[in-house]
Amino acid sequence: MTYPTLYAICGVVLFGIGFYGTVFCRHLIRKVMAVNLMGAGVFLVMIALAARTPSGAPDPIPHAMVLTGIVVAVSATALMLALIRRLHHQTGLTELPDQMEH
Repeated sequence: MTYPTLYAICGVVLFGIGFYGTVFCRHLIRKVMAVNLMGAGVFLVMIALAARTPSGAPDPIPHAMVLTGIVVAVSATALMLALIRRLHHQTGLTELPDQMEH
């Protein structure tokens, strides 16, 4: 097994764990962490795909996309945490309710 294949498998596993946390966790901070874990999985898969070129030199385009994605992920995380803080300040809740009231 080569390193790019191992990175791709780890990325898929991280994405799966993050998806599970996003769907089944009710606590909003855990959901943010799960979304970040999904992003890390996607970044690992992209790095693994960049390294799988026939010439042996990695493709620089996916690496640049990963760097840009990291910046966007940090900004999105800051926005999500600010919204959760605002929700907690307004309602006192940090978990989603079982049923939404209409």
